[in-house]
Amino acid sequence: MKITGIRTLVVNAAMRNWIFVQVRTDQPGLEGWGEATLEWKTRAVVGAVEDLAPLLLGRDPRDLEQLVRVLTKHSFWRLGVIGMSAISGIEMACHDIFAKSLGVPVWRLLGGRTRDRVPVYTHLGMGEMTAVYESLDEAPLVARAQEVLAHGYKALKAVFIPYTHYTASPRQTDKVARCMRALREAVGEEVEIMVDFHGRCASASAALQYIEALAPFRPLFVEEPLPPGETLGLAAVKAKTAVPIATGERLVDRREFEEVFRARAVDIAQPDLCHVGGFGEARKIAAMAETANCGIAPHNPLGPIARVAALHYDVATPNLVIQEEMVGAVPWYGEVVRGPIRMVDGAWQVPDGPGLGIEVDEKAAAAHPFEQEVLHATNAVLPDGTVVDW
Repeated sequence: MKITGIRTLVVNAAMRNWIFVQVRTDQPGLEGWGEATLEWKTRAVVGAVEDLAPLLLGRDPRDLEQLVRVLTKHSFWRLGVIGMSAISGIEMACHDIFAKSLGVPVWRLLGGRTRDRVPVYTHLGMGEMTAVYESLDEAPLVARAQEVLAHGYKALKAVFIPYTHYTASPRQTDKVARCMRALREAVGEEVEIMVDFHGRCASASAALQYIEALAPFRPLFVEEPLPPGETLGLAAVKAKTAVPIATGERLVDRREFEEVFRARAVDIAQPDLCHVGGFGEARKIAAMAETANCGIAPHNPLGPIARVAALHYDVATPNLVIQEEMVGAVPWYGEVVRGPIRMVDGAWQVPDGPGLGIEVDEKAAAAHPFEQEVLHATNAVLPDGTVVDW
């Protein structure tokens, strides 16, 4: 079996362009799909796929480890998030091909079943952009949380930490406490709540002030209280709170995760299958996390192929805590890709079809061609004009 072609298909979904990657083979009808979505870097990732593709033509798509080694080593330059996202899409598609050729689901190739269902959570507004990032007061938080629960979810995540810098004012921390109190009272004690800081605190002290305000209401975890790379600060935060700390969505190399695990700086790691190099690298990160007594809660606010890939990864990952999804990002989310995901009582069920088990409707995809994504991050400006982390 040989790879004969690699191409991308871009689908605009408002805040982000989904980047689907198709790998074709010399076996009639045997092809695979992956996803390489990276916000605000669409053209760069598409170009990276085109640059990397010639390295794989004529190779066997089932040699998964070897393919990734070729892509990372023969491209010479360290690839960063753009190149690793391109590799992720290609590698996922090759897993899809391999599993289809054997007639088994991808999770079988990843080590087999470790659970009977996958607990999931979504964002306010079911992932619609303005609901996710602009629900900063008690009333919209509560209304949108109740909408999430009405759709059968048992867990949700909210982003209501103010744009911050090195210090947090009493007014800001008090508002965060009010928002969290309102959420907890609205959803009750049985629903898990996660709070995404989005790396908005530039100092450990500012992050800790917010975490102390949240702690009485028992969040499942707080996410990215500090920007990526602040490992020592993150370890200091973790040492001073009982609230579980999560991070990892912006780490794209196994070595970046190793630094965090070695410092015991987090309780939960959040690798993104679309950025770390695909299934193989994500499996290694999960094993490293387990060695450091750390759980896995994969990052995934992306498209429908990434969603299915996450399902297969989760089935085979024993230290999984919970899985993120954003199925409501656009109202037509389910029209472009048909897949095996079935949610029962707040959890995805284990699929049994071959490969990823998806079909891409390219006619439906063509109705949503590439557009410039909404530059929502430009809102992260303090009243005095200082640009801060979004």
